[in-house]
Amino acid sequence: MGRDGRDFIEVVRGRDGRPLRMADLPAPDLKRWVPRRKAEVVAAVRGGLLSLDDACQRYALTVEEFLSWEEAITQYGLQGLRITEIQHHRHPH
Repeated sequence: MGRDGRDFIEVVRGRDGRPLRMADLPAPDLKRWVPRRKAEVVAAVRGGLLSLDDACQRYALTVEEFLSWEEAITQYGLQGLRITEIQHHRHPH
């Protein structure tokens, strides 16, 4: 059970449709975030494998940072998670 009181399931579908388990998620001490890893964390939260609170604590993220990843995936797909793309979408010219 997560800190928010929800029960979690053991397997969800990852960004590419393959099964995603806790063991498949990026390591908690990850220093380099590539789009694929961000998408895995978003898929885990969306699928109920991990709560938003637990994801933010595990990866030292702010809620706003996680939500920006989620929004980027929703609006632009995996390409939207590239740091240059995120910066471009936040500060259009």
